Amino acid sequence: MALARTHAVALLGFSGALVEVEADISGQLPGMILIGLPDTALSEATQRVRMAAKNSGCPLTRNHLTINLSPAALPKHGSGFDLSIALACLAADQVVTAASVAGVVHIGELALDGRLRPVPGILPAVVAAAKQGRTTVMVPAGNAEEASLVPGMTVVGVASLRDAAIWHGARIEPRAVEAIPAADVPVDVTADHDLADVVGNDDAILALQVAAAGGHHLMMLGPPGAGKTMLAVRLPGLLPDLVPEASLEVSSMRSLVGQGVGPRLVTRPPFEAPHHTATAASIVGGGSGQIRPGAAARASHGVLFLDEAPEFAASVLDALRQPLESGVVTIHRANAVAQFPARFQLVLAANPCPCGQFGSSDQECTCPPIARRRYLARISGPLRDRIDIQLGVRRITPAQIRLATEQARLGTLEARERVRAARQAAEARLESTPWRLNSDVPGTWLRSSRMRLDHAATAGLDRALERGGITMRGYDRVLRVAWSIADLEGESRPRPDHVGQALYLRKGMA
Repeated sequence: MALARTHAVALLGFSGALVEVEADISGQLPGMILIGLPDTALSEATQRVRMAAKNSGCPLTRNHLTINLSPAALPKHGSGFDLSIALACLAADQVVTAASVAGVVHIGELALDGRLRPVPGILPAVVAAAKQGRTTVMVPAGNAEEASLVPGMTVVGVASLRDAAIWHGARIEPRAVEAIPAADVPVDVTADHDLADVVGNDDAILALQVAAAGGHHLMMLGPPGAGKTMLAVRLPGLLPDLVPEASLEVSSMRSLVGQGVGPRLVTRPPFEAPHHTATAASIVGGGSGQIRPGAAARASHGVLFLDEAPEFAASVLDALRQPLESGVVTIHRANAVAQFPARFQLVLAANPCPCGQFGSSDQECTCPPIARRRYLARISGPLRDRIDIQLGVRRITPAQIRLATEQARLGTLEARERVRAARQAAEARLESTPWRLNSDVPGTWLRSSRMRLDHAATAGLDRALERGGITMRGYDRVLRVAWSIADLEGESRPRPDHVGQALYLRKGMA
């Protein structure tokens, strides 16, 4: 009788912790018990492991098995512990080499026939193992490509428990098994949307470029058919490719929610557009058992688009206020606290009234004034105050369509290059600070003696503040947008017309 150990990874939110899996054989009575705070799916591993081992040609001992997952106080979820439990049990029974099993981190779910199923969260799990100094990880063959994205890690992909046991020294004959493939890589729904397809709406096209250059949040108000959704889905295309750190984070988030990653890290910003019936938990994340990321976390380093924003529940919209400021979603449960990144650009689209025709030149609005006020009041003042660019969008007239067809229009690739140059200018200016985007810069720094604009440039903005047209937070946000406009135009400092444009983009819905 012997005791054997190996390791697995427990994911809590976006981070992972190394878990020691111990297996001990004792006594003559048959049985198998799993301890160490497992959830329901993990508790069922005892039956999966026993049947998978039998069907793989290396059955578990008939004596009593005790499997401990340490640290015991750490919550453990899911079926990704199956492979480590099975190999620890086989090592305790001296079917495989205990020293070999102890030096490898094992992650994978077992089917009853012994094959290994790919599991979600492989990329963040392998990253967590690497941070703990581990150098070798064994994963299902379907996850091997994704696990190999972590530099410095030796990845062993196996199709079945039988293959894993042979790799660890079991004296059994190999058997050909077809590997279970991983999930397909999702299609980028924004890839084919070119900015050149947008006809008219020059102010909105400028607003998209400014939002992309500075990382600003955007709200568009206009009647149905004005092009709000068409504009929103083109914003991710204007954003530059992700830097390596952001690329790893976005790829890890995609892995965590069970989407395919493929042979390379994700390089394009994500785009999330939840339906207006979404709950607060589906937007910011949650769950009564395992804590799962919401749309705000999945949109990190990209765009979160809420179409028909007033139709969302007020509690859902207000749940976004804290992530907009901190860039992090923190979810508290009785036995755990999980954190997810949530540094996204928020884009809201709304009709001006319940019927959608208020302000339209070709149709009459039937909504009384109080109905219009109540409709837009569903988006709370504190949330709107956090949105840097607020713009009205109108329907395009036939004359504008005819004129636009005769003019050259700005394409996505050209606009992306402008945005990239603007962001480089901002990064050079902010090199000695902890910020990289204009939207991140605090107002106190913008109003400091080093960065303060002269009175001629801010005269109109000062008057708006004195009249109560904007708040102090709004004042600072106008300054941030003005710096983004200056960066787009290659200017070292904002001019008075840049501040005026920024104020218009802030108050353009009024």
